[in-house]
Amino acid sequence: MAIQQARILLATVGSLGDLHPMIALAIELRRRGHEVTVASTEFYRRKIESLGIAFHALRPNRSMDDPELFRYLLDARNGPEFVISKVLLSALHDSYADLSAAAKSADFMVAGELLFAAPIVAEKMGLRWASVILSPSSFFSPHDPSVIAPAPFTRYLLDKGEWLNRAIINLMQWAARKWAAPIHELRAELGLRASAKPLFEDKFSPYLNLAMFSPLLARPQPDWPASTVQTGFIFFDKQQNETELSGELRKFLDAGEPPVVFTLGSGAVVYPGTFYQESIEALRSIGRRAVLLVGGNAPKEHLPEGVVSFDYAPYSELLPRAACVVHSAGAGTLAQALRAGHPQLVMPFVFDQPDNAARCERLGVGRFISRSRYSAKRVATELQRLLNDPEYSRRAAAVAQQISAEDGLRAACDAIQHTQAA
Repeated sequence: MAIQQARILLATVGSLGDLHPMIALAIELRRRGHEVTVASTEFYRRKIESLGIAFHALRPNRSMDDPELFRYLLDARNGPEFVISKVLLSALHDSYADLSAAAKSADFMVAGELLFAAPIVAEKMGLRWASVILSPSSFFSPHDPSVIAPAPFTRYLLDKGEWLNRAIINLMQWAARKWAAPIHELRAELGLRASAKPLFEDKFSPYLNLAMFSPLLARPQPDWPASTVQTGFIFFDKQQNETELSGELRKFLDAGEPPVVFTLGSGAVVYPGTFYQESIEALRSIGRRAVLLVGGNAPKEHLPEGVVSFDYAPYSELLPRAACVVHSAGAGTLAQALRAGHPQLVMPFVFDQPDNAARCERLGVGRFISRSRYSAKRVATELQRLLNDPEYSRRAAAVAQQISAEDGLRAACDAIQHTQAA
C-alpha cells in the first residue's frame, strides 16, 4: 500500500542525545517521501540546516556550551529542578508560541519529553502526535524501578518490593508538584482541562508513545501507556558533515593496541569537573593507551605517552576500536557503547544517567563508579578489573550482537506512519 505523504514536525530541546534521534527520524522520514521540519533550540540551527532539513527555532534559547548553565544543570540533587523549573517551564509561554507556529501546517508531530508545551499544543490544535522516551527511568514504573538521580540511595532499594518503589515514586511526584504550576496556568488560560500529573503520566501521547531504547535495558511493564511501541535504539552521530575519524586519530588507532576511550557526551563535557585530570592520572599508573574526547576543554598537551585528546570523534567509528569505554551514561552515549561491544566504566552525573549506569552494570557489561568516588586510584582499579576479566568482554560482545540485530529507526518510522495515517 502506498504511503500518503505527510507534513511531519519533529520537536525537541536538550542535548545532542535528545536531538540526534530526531535527526535520524527526520532523514528517514524524508527518504520515505514525507515533508519534515525539525524544531529545536536556535543553538542547533546550523547543524540541522547543514543536513538539508527545514528548521524552526524554539525557546528557551539557551546555549548548550555554557559552563555556567551546566554547573547548575549537572548538580545531582538540584539539577532536575533547575532545568525543568528554572529553564524550561519558566519559558513555557514562549515555547508554546514557538511550537504552535511550527505545528501550524503539520499533519503530525513527534516531540521529546522535555518539550512540555507539546501536549498542550497538540490538544489545543487537535493534532495527532507521538511522544519520545529515550530512557527507562522516564516511565517511573514501580514494576521496574529506576535509580532516582537526586536520591542515589535508591540504587540499593530496587529489589525491596513494589510497595516501597511505589512509595518512593509517589514521594518524588509530591515533591515535584510545584514545578508544574506554569503548565496548570497555561492550560487554564487556553481553556483546556486540568492536568493531574503533567510532568509524569500526562507527558505521554495517547496516540503513540515511542520507547526508543533496547529491550535489553528494560522490557515493557504493565503500567506503561497502552500507546507505547518499543523500537530499540536509534543511532546518529554526525558532527556537521563529518562522518569519519580524522587522519590523526586513525593513525593513532592503527599504531597500537585498542585504547581506553574517555568521553562525557555532549552535555557533561561542558562542565567536567576533575574527570579528565583523574582519568589521566589513572592512565599513568596502568600504562594504557587512551583517547580522551574533551570537547572544548583542556588537556590537549603534556599528556602521558600513548594518550591523545580530540575535541570530537564519531562514536560509531571510534568506539568499536576501543578496549573499554569510560562515560557518563547519557542515553545516546550508552547506546553507542553497547553497540560497540566492549566493557564500560560508567560515572553518571544526573537525570537518567544513574539509572542507565545501574542497568549497564546489571547487564554484566560494565561497572558503576559514582561521581564522588571518581579518583585516579579507583579508576585504575576498576579499569584493570574490566580489562583483565574476559567475562566482561564476552558479555559485552553478546549484548552488541543483540542490539545490532534491532532496527529501531525502521520500527519508529513504521509506527509514526501507521499512527499518522490512522
